[in-house]
Amino acid sequence: MQNTDDLGKLLLRLVLGITILLHGIAKIMAGPAFIISSVTAAGLPAPLAYLVYVGEVLAPILLIIGIWSRPAALVIAGNMAFAIFLVHMKQLTSLNDQGGWALELQGMFLVTALALVFLGAGRFSLGGNGGKWN
Repeated sequence: MQNTDDLGKLLLRLVLGITILLHGIAKIMAGPAFIISSVTAAGLPAPLAYLVYVGEVLAPILLIIGIWSRPAALVIAGNMAFAIFLVHMKQLTSLNDQGGWALELQGMFLVTALALVFLGAGRFSLGGNGGKWN
């Protein structure tokens, strides 16, 4: 049986990249008001809010096509950490109505991104197996 590690990396990249990108597209359509209010409520400068578009649009696109995959995954992980800190902290120790962790989606995004930081893109990417950034 052929080594399937690269196929697993491709699946992780695609599912994370596509699902985060959909959140980014929704934020583009809604505009930055909610993000700016969350950032400024935490005492951070308003222009920092626009980095969400890097974490939820640019980084997922890079991840999907497999260029600079490790930095892109790290940006997504950082984006998710900020999202948890700025928006979801009250839910950190909560369960949802079905008994699961209230932040299971955010947690899955964060840990999947971290896994890709360590694993890299694999050979099914434009960047290929070579290079420390991919």
